[in-house]
Amino acid sequence: MEHTESPTPHGRIVSVNVGAGTPRPRAASGRVTGIHKRPVTGPVAVADPGPRSSTAGSGLAGDVIGDTRHHGGTDQAVYAVALEELKHWGGRLGRALPPGAFGENLTTAGYDVDGAILGERWRVGDVELQVTGPRVPCGTFRTAMGVTGWLRLFTERGRTGAYLRVLSPGLLRAELPLTVIHRPAHGVTVPVLFRALMGDAQARARVDAAGEDLSDTARRSLARRSRTADR
Repeated sequence: MEHTESPTPHGRIVSVNVGAGTPRPRAASGRVTGIHKRPVTGPVAVADPGPRSSTAGSGLAGDVIGDTRHHGGTDQAVYAVALEELKHWGGRLGRALPPGAFGENLTTAGYDVDGAILGERWRVGDVELQVTGPRVPCGTFRTAMGVTGWLRLFTERGRTGAYLRVLSPGLLRAELPLTVIHRPAHGVTVPVLFRALMGDAQARARVDAAGEDLSDTARRSLARRSRTADR
């Protein structure tokens, strides 16, 4: 069963952020990361980048993904984080976290990104995006933040922001309204899937209710975790 929202905007885009690519610390020569993202001026083209093995990686033009084995591709074409969440962490860490600080492509305001339901669709300008799942923190994120115990702290908080796929390509820019045009009735949120991916058995029992809204990337990750747990 589907639930379609009204066209009233639910939030807005504070900034569109891309990373040009910088050398990865302690990495082999030539390896780069795009986690250090900065807001850009003017519109940015966004489209489905295709499979993770493709050279594009990111759905945003000019945005670099250094590790296309584990990041990017259709199910992780765009990454969104709420400005409110950056402010939370800024207060907790005692330092300013500007838009792009978490390596997100879209910094939003006025909408609870971490309350998003798997499969829900956003309209931003002429672009349509669909929520696919959480960000799973990695070593590159830990290094970029420079905070002792960062992966544990971030995981305990459980509000990771959301990955999105691109259903309709177009141009993104700051200050566009974010409108939720569809919310599935199953109610499986991004944090529920994150907890399942982190090994929470109760959350794992809930995610199957998402049905076709559970992305292929999430299914593979859950299957890998299950195989590891069975060893």
